[in-house]
This record gives sequence, structure tokens and C-alpha cells, in this order.
Amino acid sequence: MTIDADGVSHGQNGTEPVASTFHFCAERHRPGRARRGARRLNRVLVLALDTATPVVTAGLVDLPASGDGPSVRAARSHDGRKHGELLMPAVLEIVAEAGVTLADVEAVVVGCGPGPFTGLRVGIVSAAALGDALGIGVHGVCSLDAIALAAAGRFAPADGAGPSARSVAAHDRPTNGAAAPPGNLLVVTDARRRETYWAAYDPAGRRLTGPSVEAPAELRERLDELAVGRVVGDAAFAERLGRSVGGPASPPPDGLVAAAAGALLAGTEPAPLEPLYLRRPDAVEPTGRKRVTA
Repeated sequence: MTIDADGVSHGQNGTEPVASTFHFCAERHRPGRARRGARRLNRVLVLALDTATPVVTAGLVDLPASGDGPSVRAARSHDGRKHGELLMPAVLEIVAEAGVTLADVEAVVVGCGPGPFTGLRVGIVSAAALGDALGIGVHGVCSLDAIALAAAGRFAPADGAGPSARSVAAHDRPTNGAAAPPGNLLVVTDARRRETYWAAYDPAGRRLTGPSVEAPAELRERLDELAVGRVVGDAAFAERLGRSVGGPASPPPDGLVAAAAGALLAGTEPAPLEPLYLRRPDAVEPTGRKRVTA
């Protein structure tokens, strides 16, 4: 399988999607192909991907160094579990809609979870394959951080020190002029098996604890301890947490880019991608032969 400079994947019959066995390390590239970047930039055109939740997200985002925050050129969000079938067509759609080619993209940001193994792997593998084909850096971010930054309306400064007080358009500010409730921000997403992935943040979107995986009933007992004033993410957990759950429900493209903004603008070399599964795999190697008795 190969991906050409226009981002089209080719298998043996020319139509297969991105192979799911691609190595997760974003530092591997084709021999002789130099990576673009590694310099401080005034603006970065970023492809943002996330498959950590049931929603498949792809967005093309302009990130200026001016402090104005990320601006989404085009985005697709599909609520379904066919991550492998939906992601790359969405990427090609947004590139065409924005009037550019994948060769114009200067960096990729991908949500690394936490999320279920199969869905999460699709986004990470696809991002790594695109980075390898295009010779650009691939930055992994915590998907819960992207939701928190979007909900708080904040983004990371160019020095990479973390979220700043500079405001961008928030995804879930009250529309009636009321201020956001006091207290910390809790982000929750579906971990399946009747559990939730969660992390807690201060009102500016800086992570305080997590990510973790826990039963909603156990997390509910900790809400006062965590000083939670607002919950965002998957609204299906509202009843079990005893709190209303606002949006965004999944990582939006500008939130993903916001989580990596410092490294992107500084031209920092990305670290290898590390998926956040937070659980041991279900499948394990056998420890010995089964004894067969008559």
C-alpha cells in the first residue's frame, strides 16, 4: 500500500484504504524524503484527525502565529463506527472543498485517545501514513484535551507551555449571555463496557488529572472532590453522573490543533505517536498448552 502526494491510497488493486498495520512511530519516513518543518512558522496549514470516539473527525485548519487562534477551513464529522471506511474519504473531501491538495498541508495532528483499540488505531495509523507519504510531522494529542480546549475557548501559546488566556471561539459557551458555571471542567467520553474515559481541567482548559477510565457511578462520587462545575462530552452519561453534559461531544478540528499549537508554531519535531488505550488488551498470548483429559 502507498499514498501518493495527493493523498490517494493505493493497494494491490489500487482501491484499498490505508493499511492498518502501519507503524505508529511518526518519525519513520521514506528514504531520501526530507521532512518539511523544523522551523518557527507564521502560519501552519494543519490536517486534524480523530477517531477516538464513535465520531470520525477530519478538518483542515489554519493556525496563525498572531494569537487569533485556529480557523477551520473545512471539516467533516461522521457519527458512526465505520472509522476505516469514513476517514480517508472525509480527508479528500475537505481538501477539495478548501481548494488545496494534501501536498499543501504542513503538519498533521491526530487524537491519540483515550479510545477503544480498533477505532483509535484507524486515526493514528492513517495520520502516520499521511505524514510518511507527505514528509511532514505528525503530532499526537490527548483527545480529551482537544474537547476541553474547545469548550474553554483556549489554545496553546507558541512556546508550547500549555493553554493560555488568549480566547478563540468556544464551542459550548452559554448563548443566553450567562457566564459559564464556576468550578473545574470534566470531559467524559464512552469507554464501552459501561465505563467512561475522563479527565478534569481548570476553567482555562489546563489538565488537572487524568485521563482515566472508570465506571460512571464511581466517577460521580468524585465530582465534589474534583470541584467539577461543568461537564462536557458524551451526553449519554448525564443521568449516570447526575449532571447535564454539554458539548462538544467529540474532539473538534480546532480543538485538536489548539492542543498542539505551541509545537506546531515553533516547528518542534513531534514525538512518536503513543495511543492511549488505558486498558490491557482483551487478547493475550497463551501461557501454556491446555491439558486434554478423557
